[in-house]
Amino acid sequence: MSSEFLNRPGTIEAGNATNAGVADHYGNPIFEQRELAAGTAIVDLSHRAVITITGPDRLSWINSLTSQSVAHLAPGESTETLLLNMTGRIEYAVRLIDDGTNLWLLLEREKASGLLQWLSSMQFALRVELADRSVDFATIGTLGQPELPVAAPHGLPLVWRDPWMKVSQGGHQYAEAIRHPAAGWTYSELLLPRTKLAGIAASDIPVAGLLALDALRIAAWRPSFATEVDDKTIPHELDWLRTAVHLSKGGYRGQQTVAKVHNIGHPPRRLVMLYLHDCGAVLSSHGDDVVVPDQDGQDKSVGQVTSVARHFELGPIALAVIKRDTDPTTELLVRTASRDLPARQVVIVPPDAGASSSITVPRLPRRSPVRS
Repeated sequence: MSSEFLNRPGTIEAGNATNAGVADHYGNPIFEQRELAAGTAIVDLSHRAVITITGPDRLSWINSLTSQSVAHLAPGESTETLLLNMTGRIEYAVRLIDDGTNLWLLLEREKASGLLQWLSSMQFALRVELADRSVDFATIGTLGQPELPVAAPHGLPLVWRDPWMKVSQGGHQYAEAIRHPAAGWTYSELLLPRTKLAGIAASDIPVAGLLALDALRIAAWRPSFATEVDDKTIPHELDWLRTAVHLSKGGYRGQQTVAKVHNIGHPPRRLVMLYLHDCGAVLSSHGDDVVVPDQDGQDKSVGQVTSVARHFELGPIALAVIKRDTDPTTELLVRTASRDLPARQVVIVPPDAGASSSITVPRLPRRSPVRS
């Protein structure tokens, strides 16, 4: 499904399957980024999926299945939650808003059918109904408050406000920054009737592509399911306990891993931001190796780049997931297809993240063998 916004002059469509159908940029990604940061531009996210859950058990049901506490989510309140597997690995990341009648789930298009299928298998006798509403509603991203025809099927405008700006109740932040860069992250997603998109696309409202949004997201240390998550990811590695996990809530799949790693363990990997050496047209890509250089030429791979962008103020930056024990002070290299790029790491999740419990587990003395 291609978006009407692709008809704008100078549009370059996103080149990967995940973002097919919307624009990477409209001819000037740096200028678009400035307008997006100023709150005047919008981002077309109409390729995203929209699912609704209706029924009186909708909140308590999702509360029992996922990592966030949503049993008492108030109408209009925004949050996000994770669906984990039995070993605590992330399977789905979902943005949630309730309008008093429906619980609205916003997520990547390619994950929608799998989530719907799994949720349907868990309905049992509960009073809930599931529906894929992606053909009826489209998502628009913004850091401002544009005048748009936001959908309000039950009287409450469907605006999801990203909670990443601060630590949510019941959450925990590993990042030790004095001022977290998300403090000014005013990002939100608006749900619009899909029938309104053509008129908005043809209007003179400023638009920005996905490249602009990614640059600002990386600078805010904001993880994305589409880029930062692989089949081994646990929430701690991305500092996602800030907004997607309630540590006082139990009973959901994978909760034991969440509690164990946070209280007495350490996540095996950690998220960092990288300042990349500016080599003009050479920029890293998702999946590029991050290596520690060795004087003997035996460079050691310690992780991979997950997101990369050219920020309008910071220059080339990236998010990467690297091994926990990588020295935070060491200079790294990002191995691209054409050359190695020197990279300075900014610690997001520190190497000692976890082990937060103040309770010391006593070691039992060994008993001497009984002699006959």
